[in-house]
Amino acid sequence: MVVSIGARSLLVADVMVSAEPVARLKVQVTFLRMDAPPTSPAPALPGDARVESVRHCSVPFYRYLYNTVGEPWLWWMRRIATDAELAGLLAHPSVSLHVLMRDGEPAGFYELDHRAGQAVNLSYFGLVPWAIGTGLGAAFLRHAVDDAWRIGLPAVTVNTCNADHPRALPGYLAAGFRKLRAIEEVWPVPLSLGMRIPAHLPRL
Repeated sequence: MVVSIGARSLLVADVMVSAEPVARLKVQVTFLRMDAPPTSPAPALPGDARVESVRHCSVPFYRYLYNTVGEPWLWWMRRIATDAELAGLLAHPSVSLHVLMRDGEPAGFYELDHRAGQAVNLSYFGLVPWAIGTGLGAAFLRHAVDDAWRIGLPAVTVNTCNADHPRALPGYLAAGFRKLRAIEEVWPVPLSLGMRIPAHLPRL
């Protein structure tokens, strides 16, 4: 099942990048939706793992989670956000952060956003590199989905892209999401971030 799913929400709308050099990448983004909670029994997390809600997340801790989980999957948009922008996001009552802990350290996180009021968006979801392949993914994703449904809105949404882990999309489908649409986007990724650009993404 899915291990390190890089769910990416385009929450930094109309991303503005300065005149610095960028890699212009063509990326296929797939949008998915779930209209009813899962009815199958939820897989259990291992006994030494737990999920904690971070009620007052600091910007440095958020950057650590985002950068560590997202580095392999080209999560770049929040990297260019200012500390003030991130602090405002994290303080919003309709945005919540949940961290998977194992053996005393973070093993992954997910972020839920229901600011739009019509659905809960699973904005980000993923595991840190050392936790990939350890059997946490299915149970952690189900935890995120169940948490989203407890908010009480009529749908849960998520998106993924072809920069993500290859098992991301199959994992979401197995969890009960359905495809809505797929679109092509052009990402202007600043070279100053020093991120590895996946070789399979076309450059413009």
